[in-house]
Amino acid sequence: MVRQRFGVIRVIVTKTERRVPQGVIERLPGYLNALLHLRGEGCQTVSSARLSELAEVNAAQIRRDLAYFGQFGKRGVGYDIPLLVDRIQRILGSNHVHRIAILGAGNLGSAIASYDGLRARGFLVAAVFDNNRLKVGNRIGDLIVQDVSELNRVVLEQGIQFGVIAVPPESAQAAADQMCRAGVRVLLNYSPAFVEVPATVTLHNTDPVRELLHTLYYLSRADGVAGA
Repeated sequence: MVRQRFGVIRVIVTKTERRVPQGVIERLPGYLNALLHLRGEGCQTVSSARLSELAEVNAAQIRRDLAYFGQFGKRGVGYDIPLLVDRIQRILGSNHVHRIAILGAGNLGSAIASYDGLRARGFLVAAVFDNNRLKVGNRIGDLIVQDVSELNRVVLEQGIQFGVIAVPPESAQAAADQMCRAGVRVLLNYSPAFVEVPATVTLHNTDPVRELLHTLYYLSRADGVAGA
C-alpha cells in the first residue's frame, strides 16, 4: 500500500512486512537504479563500497537494509547483480509490467513517454492523451497521441493504474480529476500546481523547481564556506 507524504510516495508495509522500517523500503529504488546501471555496463557483481558510491548511501546502511530480505553478498566477491536486481524488483513489485497513461503531449509528456529506462523498472507507457487538436494524432515513438475523450475507455480496456500529469499548472487539477474518474490508482503530478485527489488515489508530486531549490540550499552553504 502506498500513500503520499510531503510529495513523496510513502510505502506502507503490510502486516506481514511490518518489521521492515519505512526508510528501508524508500531506499530500495535507489539501489535498483544503481544495479541496473551496472548491469547495463555488463557487470555481474558489485562491492558494497561501489554500490554505496552509486546509490549515495553508506555501505553499512546498504548491508543492513538488504539483510531484512535475506543474505545476498559474499565476502571478497560482493553482490550478485542479476540476483539482487530480481529480488529487489520482486520486493517493489516491479517484476511485473505496470501500464502508464500520460495526460499532456507537450515537451515534458513526450520526454517521459520516450524514456527507455521505464521498461527496465517495470513500467510501460501505454497511452498518451491531449486536448489540443494540433497534437492529437501525432506520433511519440510507437504511440499515437489520443484525444482526452478516449481516456476513460483506454484506462479501462488496458487496465492502466498509473497516471502522469504533464500539463500547465492551470490545467493540473482538471487533469487530475479526469485521471481519477478514469480509474487510475497512482497519480504522478509533474506540474508545480497543488492538486487534490480522492483518498483512494495515491498522489506523488514531482516538481523540478522544488528539487532545484533543495539543491540550492546546499550549494549556497558550500559557497558560503568557500568564501569564508
